[in-house]
Amino acid sequence: MKIKKYNLNSKDIWNNFNKNAKNGLFMFDRNYMDYHSDRFMDNSLMFYEDEKLIALLPCNVVENILYSHQGLTFGGFIVNENMKQGKMLECFEVLKEYMKENNFKKLIYKSIPYIYHKIPAQEDLYALFRNNAKLFRRDIASVVDYGNMVRINSKKRNKINKSKKSGIDIVYSDKFRDFINLENEILSKYHNTKAVHTSDEMEYLKLSFSNNIHLYEARQSSQILAGVVVYEYDNVIHTQYMANSDEGRKIGALDLLIDFLINEKYTDRKYFDFGISTENGGQFLNHGLISQKEEFGGRGVIYDFYELCI
Repeated sequence: MKIKKYNLNSKDIWNNFNKNAKNGLFMFDRNYMDYHSDRFMDNSLMFYEDEKLIALLPCNVVENILYSHQGLTFGGFIVNENMKQGKMLECFEVLKEYMKENNFKKLIYKSIPYIYHKIPAQEDLYALFRNNAKLFRRDIASVVDYGNMVRINSKKRNKINKSKKSGIDIVYSDKFRDFINLENEILSKYHNTKAVHTSDEMEYLKLSFSNNIHLYEARQSSQILAGVVVYEYDNVIHTQYMANSDEGRKIGALDLLIDFLINEKYTDRKYFDFGISTENGGQFLNHGLISQKEEFGGRGVIYDFYELCI
């Protein structure tokens, strides 16, 4: 087995493997990963056995630390249905040798949550354990399981029914400027930060992945009150961004929009992932944020982070 460092000449090979992988996702496509290539020093790896590609590992590097991957919600090994446990252990042995040869002192590894797997794909977690990797961070996401939905409480349902009488229109949009402006206004006011993506970046990504990235807005008299950007995967709908204006809060605009997405738009999926409600490396739980997600029936799924030292 050998490792090849990814380069542009391998773009189509990478993308084709990811497309057919048992845990491949559109955000591992090079057209997605490379839009912010100026922010990260890419060091993605391709694992070959007898000249046959058997695994991908999206990575970036900072000094002598390998990350998988700082520019993505999660990273980890991308493998197809032929990957078995013994072979994954071999991948880790070859990876450790590669890291030694290139003077990397450790790997920071963000595993893909199981709900994003097309078929079971947790061979990497056992290999991490066998190699004494340290679990150093856990984030908690809130997920609606369409096969076992939790009933929304009557108070929330009454609020949503009231919102339906407020003249709010749910609209689909491919223009992100109004939404990102609202998102940045809220993030600046309450969290002293801003959105990771600009409106231009989101519109570029939308053009590149028109079947996967969607913006839904709640508007009243053409004014945006709330919005949700969803990333659509085979089994999962993930809320990448959610924003609610002060006026939207008063009349339940975001609640109405989320109810539409969960109970009307995406009922054909397995899971609806609201994303994490933790900060400070998982040590701080935002109780207000997670309670809103739990009111819609979201329940806990873990996002794990590991440190593998060489």
